Amino acid sequence: MDHLQADVLVVGGGTGGTAAALQAARRGAKTVLVSEYGWLGGMLTSAGVAAPDGNELLAFQTGIWGAFLRALQQRQPEGLEHSWVSFFTYEPQLGAAIFADWVAALPNLHWIVGGAPKVVERQGDRILGVQFETVTVDATITLDGTELGDVLALADVPHRWGWDWQTNWDEPSAPAAPTELTEKYPVQSPTWVVILQDVDPAIAPPIPRPPQFDPRPFADAWTGYGAEAFMNYGRLPRHQFMMNWPHHGNDYGDRLSRLVESDAARQDFLADAYHHSQNFAYAIQAALGDRYGLAANAFPSQSFPGGGAYALHPYYRESRRLQGQVTVCERDILPLAGGAVAALPTDQAGNVTAIALGNYANDHHYPGYDFPLHPKSIRWGGRWTGTPFSLPYGCLIPATVEGLLVCEKNSSVSHIANGATRLQPTVLNLGQAAGMAAALCIEQGCAPRDLSVRKLQDALLSDPTAPAAIVPLFNLIPDDPNWITVQRRVLDNPDTYALEGNYRTADGAIAYPDCIPSSNAQHFKGRVIQLGEQDYRFELDPDSPIDGLPAPLSLVTLHPTVDQRLQDLAGKWAIAIGHVNRSGNWLRLEALTQ
Repeated sequence: MDHLQADVLVVGGGTGGTAAALQAARRGAKTVLVSEYGWLGGMLTSAGVAAPDGNELLAFQTGIWGAFLRALQQRQPEGLEHSWVSFFTYEPQLGAAIFADWVAALPNLHWIVGGAPKVVERQGDRILGVQFETVTVDATITLDGTELGDVLALADVPHRWGWDWQTNWDEPSAPAAPTELTEKYPVQSPTWVVILQDVDPAIAPPIPRPPQFDPRPFADAWTGYGAEAFMNYGRLPRHQFMMNWPHHGNDYGDRLSRLVESDAARQDFLADAYHHSQNFAYAIQAALGDRYGLAANAFPSQSFPGGGAYALHPYYRESRRLQGQVTVCERDILPLAGGAVAALPTDQAGNVTAIALGNYANDHHYPGYDFPLHPKSIRWGGRWTGTPFSLPYGCLIPATVEGLLVCEKNSSVSHIANGATRLQPTVLNLGQAAGMAAALCIEQGCAPRDLSVRKLQDALLSDPTAPAAIVPLFNLIPDDPNWITVQRRVLDNPDTYALEGNYRTADGAIAYPDCIPSSNAQHFKGRVIQLGEQDYRFELDPDSPIDGLPAPLSLVTLHPTVDQRLQDLAGKWAIAIGHVNRSGNWLRLEALTQ
């Protein structure tokens, strides 16, 4: 067995692990990344969720998340707007290629496809390294980037699995006691993504009928949506469709505790989840016709698990969760009373401890159950989005163990809060912060718990490759020349963080950055119609039609200045500059002028 030494070991090549390894190596640490699969990126690639949610607003497209979006835009000439569930859809293999290229460009980052961790080397309260099937890696700092927090379990690091009750954290949405739902679903249900392809007018090869096929679980999959909208939910380039459908679809949660009981029990669950997704694909073709078949080359062809049209592993929405120095609870991600943002996390001295941001709504998946959650969404830019929040450094640090950080969905959060913190961009942000923290600990010869949070924040803000925002500010876009100055100003003076989530100039005015449309943006003349709060339509001028789309189009934007322009020009004629999304029947504005 090979034996390696590293400054930083990242176990798991998922979303957070990939970001952590990239950032640690970019900072200069000798880094080893050991992944279970031959694709890096996890949820974004090998799990097939090529329609990521959250951090979609331009102000939040920073760090490795923002760099990933820009790389996708450069490499995918068809653009990223194909579905109605996300503004960014792409072919999974393209995302995997971007991460692989980034890793290959770093000579101090050694990537090994070495399988799952087998043994964690521990001496007292300190983690020393990890044994895999073919290699052992000793490291000063180890990061758990596994999909299910496997290093936490192997190292006997205190962690949680399952629900928290009202008595734990006084969360508005937490149940007071076990219920039928909590007993059936200890964590959120995973989904084994399958990608279909439209070959119209040809006939797709028949999808094999799975053994013991039962169509009943999928009978109402697209009721209330219609077949076309159902397929376009996760539409990808080249007439492909990501099937990650929550309504009588391929979410699967039967006996979820099998995932953490034993290797054999986990394999048993995986076989059932894979079979469920096969059933779903077969049911779609049987109901909608033979123009829809399996996208046979979406993933590397291989035997179970995954391969071909099926992702390499399930999209896990929840993991074992670290018991950290700080536990993020539902109240930490909810907006302040009368505001549009959550409070910034601080320590006892009042210093801001934020190291990553997210903005997704709190979204939980329990097939067959409607679980009400305290709302954390707002209308912005003509659509619903989640209220932004920041996550503290302490949620990455074990309460009792040294030499270890987490960098995936295994951060120290409650079960309820996980519904908002688990999303792909937020996990990328957490991974980037964990990787930077590990590298700084190597530089300074200190333990993660002793690292200055402010030094970590400054390192993330000033990173030369992918500077990452710490404070969510709706109107501070990444190319603003004041970007880093404003971020640092709020960190130094958290009392200036306004309930509205905007930063203001010295005279108290909200700062609105310039709108510079992309070169391929289209121009349309029409009238802005306001139907309600942040609900706009565009009545096209007869001389400016859009073929094949019903009128009027919805108007949406990710740009803070255009958000304000929509409010100012309601009821008026204007020139709309942007991109049409035919799946969502909207026009995403990059500029709006008279």
